[in-house]
Amino acid sequence: MAMKKIALIGAVALVMAGCSSVNLDNPPVEERTGGAAATTAGDSVVAKTSVAPVDEAKSAQDAIANVARLVYFDYDSYVIKPEFQSLIDAHARYLKADKNRKVVIEGHADERGGREYNLALGQRRSEAVRRALGLLGVADGQVEAVSFGKEKPVALGSNEAAWSKNRRAEFSYR
Repeated sequence: MAMKKIALIGAVALVMAGCSSVNLDNPPVEERTGGAAATTAGDSVVAKTSVAPVDEAKSAQDAIANVARLVYFDYDSYVIKPEFQSLIDAHARYLKADKNRKVVIEGHADERGGREYNLALGQRRSEAVRRALGLLGVADGQVEAVSFGKEKPVALGSNEAAWSKNRRAEFSYR
């Protein structure tokens, strides 16, 4: 047992001796050439670089230009499918980049069902997208949820191909 204590004390002494040899008041400055040059101004180092700053508002606007603006839903459902999460994420980033941007989420339904039922279903769809944006940090004041029910179809016809295109929530920027 005494040997273990002596070994432990010796190890601590070695660590302490090693730490005392490092000068923390004047750390060594290594000047590297290549991508960025460094100059010394008094005791501080000033880095010069050719990297341009990122304009978040411009990059967000460029990113949203090629993003879809439609979220599609299953029949009689207002549950957002996982495949549309990245689309909602992109719109959330765009809205958070500029607090003055506003969007209206327009909820739609297919022609099946009564007028009131489809207005309510469209509202639930637009509210689901609005809540998803809110969970991603978008301010409530930037998003409005409205419903058009079955009044504004994008596809005409009484078949699944047309109905599936009309069950949607649409991003409309103002």
